[in-house]
Amino acid sequence: MKIELRSRVLINQVAPFALMILVLFGIALDADQQSLRNFASGLFWISVLLCALMAISRSMTIERDDEALVGLNLSGVDPIAIFLGKTCAIAIQLLVLEIFLGVGIILLYRSEVEDLWLLVSTGLFACIAISALGTIFGFLASGLGVRETLLPILLLPLLLPVLIGATRAFDDALGVAAINGWNWFAFVAGLTVILTAVGAGANHLMAEN
Repeated sequence: MKIELRSRVLINQVAPFALMILVLFGIALDADQQSLRNFASGLFWISVLLCALMAISRSMTIERDDEALVGLNLSGVDPIAIFLGKTCAIAIQLLVLEIFLGVGIILLYRSEVEDLWLLVSTGLFACIAISALGTIFGFLASGLGVRETLLPILLLPLLLPVLIGATRAFDDALGVAAINGWNWFAFVAGLTVILTAVGAGANHLMAEN
């Protein structure tokens, strides 16, 4: 996390990339305000996922170049603690991006927040789910010598349920769909617990082997 703060990659590269995605989607939809509002939730989470891939890939590069993961494993630190720490580091970056993108869809797409608690709760849990799954696949890719270009192929299909649930919950929070968004939040929260538990257990097994 300190490396990311010093490098300012989040501010100088990832945040402008996220803003560019929102602008390009707006141009693609021909600046139709109603369409932009209707699709704001999906565009928001697609942007988050693309930025998450950048953050996870950069994390893998740092660990491989500095052999940081090897050092942590040799230091005797609990593998579960390593996993949770890494997940939190990525989640913090994504939360900052979610705030940035949230302001973006409000200003650019004229979206209106009708249920702030649903919006915040869904954003938090979905962020943790993405970070947990990204962390475990980052560990796997680093350990197997898999190139970062394969990460989206491995990660995106498994994140599809999180994307669907978070998008539907956001649809309700932004008032563009007459659905019970809290049911979708519960779905996302359940996935978050499962992915975090499975990721922690898998990282523990990998460290032992």
